[in-house]
Amino acid sequence: MTQTKAKPAPLVLADQGSFWTGLVRQQTPNGTIAAGQMFVQYQIPEHIRHPYPIVMVHGGGGQGTDFLGTPDGRPGWATYFLKQGYAVYVVDRPGHGRSPLHPEALGPMTPPLTYEFAMTLFTAPGKQPNGWPNAQKHNQWPGSGAVGDPVLDQFMATQGPFLVSLAQTQQLMQRAGAELLDRIGSAILLTHSMGAPFGWLVADSRPHLVKGIVAVEPMGPPFAQLPMGLGDLSYGLTAIPMTFDPPLKGPTELRREIRKARKPGLADCFVQKEPARRLPNLASIPVAVVTSEASAWSMHDHGTVDYLVQAGVRAVHLRLEDHGLRGNGHLMMQERNSDDIAAFLERWISAYVGSRPT
Repeated sequence: MTQTKAKPAPLVLADQGSFWTGLVRQQTPNGTIAAGQMFVQYQIPEHIRHPYPIVMVHGGGGQGTDFLGTPDGRPGWATYFLKQGYAVYVVDRPGHGRSPLHPEALGPMTPPLTYEFAMTLFTAPGKQPNGWPNAQKHNQWPGSGAVGDPVLDQFMATQGPFLVSLAQTQQLMQRAGAELLDRIGSAILLTHSMGAPFGWLVADSRPHLVKGIVAVEPMGPPFAQLPMGLGDLSYGLTAIPMTFDPPLKGPTELRREIRKARKPGLADCFVQKEPARRLPNLASIPVAVVTSEASAWSMHDHGTVDYLVQAGVRAVHLRLEDHGLRGNGHLMMQERNSDDIAAFLERWISAYVGSRPT
């Protein structure tokens, strides 16, 4: 007798909708325009089992679709967390996706992402000539990862340019993110890659409203200089000021030194020179930095954790391979085992993020 597979339980919502935050009215020669807005899509499950919603923040030139579904057609992390009883807010950062980017409003933009760059860094690093030590372990992309892969086509369709100015990008996301939490209240921030400064900066400006941060392969390492003239992380993890103790007059006062890597295959990274300044507004917020086995970030994410811990932040480093989750690259929320990774993150959130609203 053939046994039929049980259908998954339907997802029942109590509410869903969208809105924008961070909008300013800007004067141009053609008249008054809206600028700097961030699109927010929300879904509220029928039965909320967790007190804090999760705000999902995409990276790079992507958009909130990174969390809504995978490029091979499976439900994304937003659906997974909804089914666990979390309210979920998915944003398109200013200048991405449904948050329009136009030079007249926000300034110069970069070229779009190319297939060749995506293959090298995200989807098929082990097949490229100039990879990194763990690149050959990448086996979780749900396709060939090369030009002609229909799964890669779906991913590339989501990608767009972003602002040339890293500092402006971060100013916009901080303003829009703070306004979002002012509207919805306390939340957990789940960030990815270039979206990571959203977590650090919004927590700095609204520390009482950020209950936890899950930083998936965050922009880094500390004090990094970015290519294409985008700028650098002159304040350690951000390109714009944060609150330090003792206070800073400028980034040159943030002295740095190299900390040697603990083992082969890892990069030497900058930390602060002792005595280190603290990040007081992040001190009480549990932070998890999440790293894939086969990503380029596997070489330097430890530097971000070292920097945070040195600054008094309750940060831990979660390497997926240490928890039986093998072969992932930078786009772990898009890969074959994305639900297994979401389940792992949800267990950490349940264990370490407070269970009662304040």
